[in-house]
Order: sequence, then structure tokens, then C-alpha cells
Amino acid sequence: MNNNFYFKEPFSNIYKSPNRRSEVTSQILYGERFKILSKRKGWIKIKLLYDKYVGFIKNKNYVSELKISHKVSTIQANIYNKPNNKRNNKTQKTLPFGSKLSVIERRNRFVRYENNKWLKLKDIRKINHKEKKFIKIFKTFLKTKYVWGGKTSSGIDCSALLQIFFYYNNLFYPRDTKDQINYSINKKSKRFSKGDIIFWKGHVAICINSLQLIHAYGPEKKVLIMPIKKTILRILKTANLKVKKISSIK
Repeated sequence: MNNNFYFKEPFSNIYKSPNRRSEVTSQILYGERFKILSKRKGWIKIKLLYDKYVGFIKNKNYVSELKISHKVSTIQANIYNKPNNKRNNKTQKTLPFGSKLSVIERRNRFVRYENNKWLKLKDIRKINHKEKKFIKIFKTFLKTKYVWGGKTSSGIDCSALLQIFFYYNNLFYPRDTKDQINYSINKKSKRFSKGDIIFWKGHVAICINSLQLIHAYGPEKKVLIMPIKKTILRILKTANLKVKKISSIK
């Protein structure tokens, strides 16, 4: 019996316990694969196949088969009822960055991925596309609000901002900072450069050059660019945390 499924809603919160008042630990995106561990009163306990993350979601729309061919490459792709730009065809829903889907039909620079659900062709890329310009992906989320457990334009946390780059590029990377620290290799040079990953206990940031970093920063409640040295001093002063590890995306 096949116990692996694909999620078919734009995204959903993953809860620590089967209760909406429980902590949101992460999210599941459209097209993401998961395994059902158990079912209970409208809730499903799942394990994501990408990063082995375990939690609870409400019993929503999912399928056992999906021939994934493309992925969303913009921060959010508008969903249309028909393949044209007329205002009344644009729905209120979007697919978040990194969503993985099956293109069924192409027409008028639109693609259909479900019945009466169309996306603009320019908002997607083939599934095997690799974005080598990692700074481009991180900057896509600039000014996105900080939300613990989030990994979409509706809200994102620091470890998800880093992980989403690898997820988009079909590469494994852990979800939580503590696991990212253990997974990452120490950088030998102490000089900061583009692509460096700076870890603190419970926080992570990515260097966009030798002087600046980008991160989803709780105290500022958003994704922003800050000076590296000032950020290190600020976190030391406000949270009493020193840099724990420096790694690199490269």
C-alpha cells in the first residue's frame, strides 16, 4: 500500500500537536511529498519526505500520484481561473515560491496545473532548473514578515529562508537551525565573504557580500539586510549569543 502523498493546497501550517493552539513548527507547500504516520479526529500526523520533519496538519487535499514537472520561481504565483489576464479571472489565491506542480496544458503564456487553475508561464521553471545566483532567491523575500515556522511570502523564519534555497534547487538541507549547524561544514577562513552562513544558537544569516548579511530577524519582524559586524554585536548584546559556526553555501 502506497503511503506517500503529495500536498495539493497552496500551503498549510504544520503543528507540534493536533490542535490549532499548538505551536506552528513549519509549513508544507503545494506539491511537497509526505508520509502519513497516523490519523486522528480530522488531523494527520505526517513526515515530510524532503527533510523528515514530523508534525500535524488538518486533513486537507492530497493525492498519491503527481507527475511533477515544474516549480514556482517567483515569491508567489497568482492563480487564474482561465488563461488570460482579465481581472475577473484572477483568484485571491497564490502558490508560494518553491511549490512543485505538474503542467497539464499550455495556452496563451499560461499553464494549467489543475482543473480551472492556471499560472503565468513566467512564474514557473522546469523542475530540474538550478538557480545558481543564491542571493537572488534570498532577496526575493526582502521585507517578508518574520513568522516562526513560516516558509512562504506570508511569513518566514531564519532557518526556512536558508533551507528554501536548497529545496528550490532539489538539494537536501535540514529545516531547523540546530540541525543546520550540525549538517554544515566549518569554514576555515575567518574573513566573511559572499555565500557565508553565520550560525548562532537558534539563529542563522547569510552573507550577501563581505560587509552585509540577509536574515529573517525576529526583533525587526522581517527579512532585511544588515551590516555583518553590527549584527554580530547586536545579537551578543541583546541575546548574549556569540557566533557558533561559520559555513558556506558554496
